[in-house]
Amino acid sequence: MSEKKHRRQFLARSAGGLLALAAGSTLSPSPRQVGAMEPFQRKAGQRLKLSCAAYSLRDYLDLRKPRMTLEEFIARSAEWGTDGVELTEYYFPKPVTPEYIIRLKRQAILWGQDITGSPVGNRFTLPPGPQRDQEVEKMKKWIDVAAELGAPAIRIFAGNAPQGVEEAQARKWVVESIEACAEAAAKRGVFLALENHGGVVATADGMLEIVRAVKCEWFGVNLDTGNFHGPDPYEEMARCAPYAVTCQLKTEVSPAGGKRADVDIPKVVEILKTANYRGYLTLEYEGAEDPMTAVPKWLERMRAALG
Repeated sequence: MSEKKHRRQFLARSAGGLLALAAGSTLSPSPRQVGAMEPFQRKAGQRLKLSCAAYSLRDYLDLRKPRMTLEEFIARSAEWGTDGVELTEYYFPKPVTPEYIIRLKRQAILWGQDITGSPVGNRFTLPPGPQRDQEVEKMKKWIDVAAELGAPAIRIFAGNAPQGVEEAQARKWVVESIEACAEAAAKRGVFLALENHGGVVATADGMLEIVRAVKCEWFGVNLDTGNFHGPDPYEEMARCAPYAVTCQLKTEVSPAGGKRADVDIPKVVEILKTANYRGYLTLEYEGAEDPMTAVPKWLERMRAALG
């Protein structure tokens, strides 16, 4: 296919400021029918790798008043010794173009960084109708972006239950929305990784109700270590870790009835290893200290815990 024709197809599928590449190969397999999700069967032994989320430097990358580009973020992360970077959709200049995607890939390759994921904002706790359809279409378009970047997963949200709607019903709508994206995810080989991000997935029970119901082999969990707030956040992490395809490390935990405290990184690593998780531990820094000084210190602590 000529470069000009590829660009025409690319732009033809772009909408609403989000990139959608028409690169779905005819050789892409159709998603096979799968039952309710079971924990991933993986063997232990592989070293966990270190990544940094662009969200950690959100004050610098904010498109309203940027002080850093994603290209600069990739280089800075490499200088801090990461193996990869997580590139959040929020910080992509809009409209996203084919040239921009290629430029980011080139930068990541030159700096020896894997693109470990590309989070996107969404809400899937919506009943059938135009609003849900928009959210699903947005996700399908970002699946194309992630595939072109070479990102293995997209961090996705569930959301809050609409007013007057029981959480159990809202979770069913989340399952339906994820499954509506299943074919697109399978054809491009990109995991949809649901984060425990409050709302109907604020607890391990809420997360697992959705996770065990989704019928899509390109679906898993983005385990966020700072977003469980029950009596024992680590116990909830351990319950969800067997389903994880990505993991974001927050620097604090906030147990119910207890004091906020620094995250126990070795304990998180042990949870992941017990679950035979293979992949990246991604720093998502949200502390008060300037990330330009705090992030490299936390990355060093993570590196020591990873061995």
